[in-house]
Amino acid sequence: MKLFIFTLLLFVFQIGVAQDATQRKNNFNLTRNGVALSGYDPVSYFKSPEPKKGEAKWSYTYKGVTYWFSSASNRSEFVNSPAAYEPSYGGWCAYALGTSGEKVEVDPLTYKIYQGKLLLFYNRLFTNTLTLWNKDEDTFFTTAEKNWPSIINH
Repeated sequence: MKLFIFTLLLFVFQIGVAQDATQRKNNFNLTRNGVALSGYDPVSYFKSPEPKKGEAKWSYTYKGVTYWFSSASNRSEFVNSPAAYEPSYGGWCAYALGTSGEKVEVDPLTYKIYQGKLLLFYNRLFTNTLTLWNKDEDTFFTTAEKNWPSIINH
């Protein structure tokens, strides 16, 4: 009987974890190729002068979201501390979240590290939202931080 109850609890826990990973994946910007950051290495944003493209051979899936890395050492660094390197707001435009609270596509090469967080921005059609963000980043950041939980819990 104890084995049955343990097995049942383990099964229920696994379903909950799978649902959390699926919900989390649904909130991430994975539209380009099914990989976060359009395949750019998240660690490279923090460690290199420019972000580097990752490779599938050094991929890692964290809570349902797949990342590619430019080296085995960057992959290892991410595995040891994923929260330090994941993009804020699921990789959606920080400026859009800080103004309208919407999920908007980004240019993975238009980014900023702000308060230790990787923020990405829309940069197309003569609009670079990083430039707009820089005009009042404290206000936009505070609003984005407030808006994001309502989006992921919606």
